[in-house]
Amino acid sequence: MRLGRRGEEAAERYLVSLGYRILERRYRTRTAEIDFIAEEGDTLVFVEVKTRSSLAFGQPAEAVDGRKRSRIAGVASLYLARRGAADRACRFDVVEVLESGGASPRIRLIRDAFEAR
Repeated sequence: MRLGRRGEEAAERYLVSLGYRILERRYRTRTAEIDFIAEEGDTLVFVEVKTRSSLAFGQPAEAVDGRKRSRIAGVASLYLARRGAADRACRFDVVEVLESGGASPRIRLIRDAFEAR
């Protein structure tokens, strides 16, 4: 299994353990994809997962740059419009997954990681 897919599976287990309810996995449009769309309480959460095997190129969340944030926000906007939920409270989270050797991955949740512009 690829590193990214393993990271998504670990992130999903982690989010569920925190009480998130996963609504969509790898929600995709023609231009971009959101790894998870979930609910935490009354809040709709759009989640991007970044997995790395080392920190040689920085923290995983650093890969969620302005362009990536813009694409995620665009997909989120489409999702909300298609569901008639444009007024729903929502936020954008990032989950970092760091795999090192055979040990359990280190997972860090960044709530409200960025705002849609």
